[in-house]
Amino acid sequence: MRIAMVAGEPSGDYLGGGLIRALKARYPDARFEGIGGRHMTTAGLQSLYPLESLSVMGLVEVIRHLPRLLGIRRVLRQRWRADPPDLFIGVDAPDFNLELARRLRETGRPTVQYVSPTVWAWREGRLKGIRQAVDHVLCIYPFEAEFYAERGIAASFVGHPLADQIPLTRDVAGARAALAIPEKPLCLAVLPGSRRSEIDRLLPLFLAVGQRLLASHPGLHLVIPAATPALSPLIEQAVAQAGLEAHCTTIEGGAQTALAAADAAVVASGTATLEAMLVGCPAVMAYQVNRLTAVLARRSVRIPYFAMPNLMAGEMLMPEFIQEQATPAAIAPAVERLLTDPQRAGALAERFNTLHQRLRCGAGEQAAEVVATLLEGRRG
Repeated sequence: MRIAMVAGEPSGDYLGGGLIRALKARYPDARFEGIGGRHMTTAGLQSLYPLESLSVMGLVEVIRHLPRLLGIRRVLRQRWRADPPDLFIGVDAPDFNLELARRLRETGRPTVQYVSPTVWAWREGRLKGIRQAVDHVLCIYPFEAEFYAERGIAASFVGHPLADQIPLTRDVAGARAALAIPEKPLCLAVLPGSRRSEIDRLLPLFLAVGQRLLASHPGLHLVIPAATPALSPLIEQAVAQAGLEAHCTTIEGGAQTALAAADAAVVASGTATLEAMLVGCPAVMAYQVNRLTAVLARRSVRIPYFAMPNLMAGEMLMPEFIQEQATPAAIAPAVERLLTDPQRAGALAERFNTLHQRLRCGAGEQAAEVVATLLEGRRG
């Protein structure tokens, strides 16, 4: 058995790795090939391109890389149409994966999209393309499966692997010991994103927030996890330019450890908001993209919030600062309130814990069950 899989960023690589392991438990001789990172290759994927080759964020930013991205997709399409796999799984990265899935589905092979495109948030017109491209959508949030059911598209809520992995109780002392950070000083986790473009745009902003907080909390310590090894030197350079070397610890990976150790966090939009929620770390979200990207997005976005905890709760649990609102002067006071008000921080952590439990349902196994049904149906 041969299964093709493509992930486009570190969060998708993590999801894909868990699914490969669950499928290998069912099909020990299965072979996996496509695009993935450390988690997927460790689980058994033969990656034909580096994960970073697809990690591009933003409408305008993608345009610069479009010829290269189209070239990669063309090579994969030709390879898999000439010698079709038994099944194709696109892990997130819908703009790349859905067209590839549609062309592979024409060979009669089943196709799956793991992680729903945000059609419930914007560009609902993509539903037609999803219906044409995939046999089943694996949803990591419960409201997504309900959205698809109302529109007649096969989808299943499988839960989120991070919710399964991350403990429901936070071990602050253990996390600080792992990072060699003393227990008493205040600690701020800084998660600026997993892409080079996010580091360039957001890290200087987040470090400026740290500088403001240091004025009132001289002992404050910042922990900055690098999502990939390639980002570490960029982060260290930005820290040096901000003059914060004495107040910062940069680590490779370990975002969850950083959040567990922290009294509060400032995070980018995306998976980092989910991780903060699951770890139980009070956090503030901030995000900026290219101005033209923001203008285009605002015309079609139809959700009241951007941070996943807020979307799940239906209210503003995690303060959000987007585009022109994302300034050090605006963000720092919001973080300050979390650092200095234990009652507020504790109430937020309790709400996060309730949301965590909703997503904790054995995602890898649930996803593998759906994939196995498609595979067995094809065999039958």
